Amino acid sequence: MTALLNTSAGRARPGRTAVSVDGPRSFMMHFKLSTLIALTLVLCSTLASASVGLTELPASGSDGPVTVFYPSSSADAPVKRGPFTLNVAWQGQPMRGNGRLVVLSHGSGGSPWPHGDLAHALVDAGFVVALPEHQGDNWHDMSQVGPQTWKRRPAEVSHAIDAVLRDARFAMLVAAERVGMYGMSAGGHTALTLAGGRWSPSLLLRHCEAHLAEDFQTCVGLSTQLRGNFFDGLKKTVALFVLRRKLDDTAWYGHDDPRIRAVVAEVPLAADFDMASLAAPRVPLGLLRAGQDAWLAPRFHVGAVMAACASCDVLSDLPNAGHGSLLSPQPVGLNGLAATLLSDPPDFDRAQVPVAHGKIVQFFRGHLLP
Repeated sequence: MTALLNTSAGRARPGRTAVSVDGPRSFMMHFKLSTLIALTLVLCSTLASASVGLTELPASGSDGPVTVFYPSSSADAPVKRGPFTLNVAWQGQPMRGNGRLVVLSHGSGGSPWPHGDLAHALVDAGFVVALPEHQGDNWHDMSQVGPQTWKRRPAEVSHAIDAVLRDARFAMLVAAERVGMYGMSAGGHTALTLAGGRWSPSLLLRHCEAHLAEDFQTCVGLSTQLRGNFFDGLKKTVALFVLRRKLDDTAWYGHDDPRIRAVVAEVPLAADFDMASLAAPRVPLGLLRAGQDAWLAPRFHVGAVMAACASCDVLSDLPNAGHGSLLSPQPVGLNGLAATLLSDPPDFDRAQVPVAHGKIVQFFRGHLLP
């Protein structure tokens, strides 16, 4: 700043003030620059003081409700959602942030609330954040978990974008043509699809036939687990019998929404993808890997995507993290196998969570704001 303004090479005449060699033109440059800096400071101050608004757009047709976090000028207050307490402005007055929308897709049996801290971080950066509830695969209805819902999920993300843009509170606050999308686990499968990947149930069957013991929870979910005893052989036989009937579909599935311009996939289910379709994603693709993931063995899922996609940006690779380690606030009341698969490994440091969230925020800033 000082060097920019002190560019005069001449000497001022007595009785006159030396502004610069260009006189009024330099003064106007100084004035415009100062005004720009002042406006920038005001904008930064406004965003820093904004609250996180929260609302829910109602279900429509076969689509579930959409939870929306957004910059708000209203005051925060504690709000209970199930076992979670959120500090938000419920139905707060929306205010303009950075003009961009990011859609988050939850994992199987998920809800918006364990993604609350990531949503807060995105709103603090100026984003509006929408979380659709995926039909048949959410916290109160897991009747259709698996390929049946994976086929629908990408369209449900598109419908969530439509719902936000139809709402008068948000339609003027976000740009429809530059949307970000993040997904975790089954939501990561959705993310890879929206990045341009194609998948087939038959590829998952082929994977499970070849690697059932090594990636057992991917193939059977929460129904049972291997315990290293006499019954393991019977469990594997029954699993293959069921899988060969459920995954006999050889069709390819994909979904394209040109409004989505950047995608992040965290610990995605990916063994059923044609990896060639992810070698050059249609949009920038960021990946997050958890080295101790006991639900989706990394080498068959996110590791395979990392190997196939040279252009992908590995935002976070945490060797001590588990499948649910970046969920924040953490799910409560888990028991049995779900607790084993989603709880943090003993040596995971949760101080890494906000760092990983920050990298997701920076990825979307870099690819959506220019």
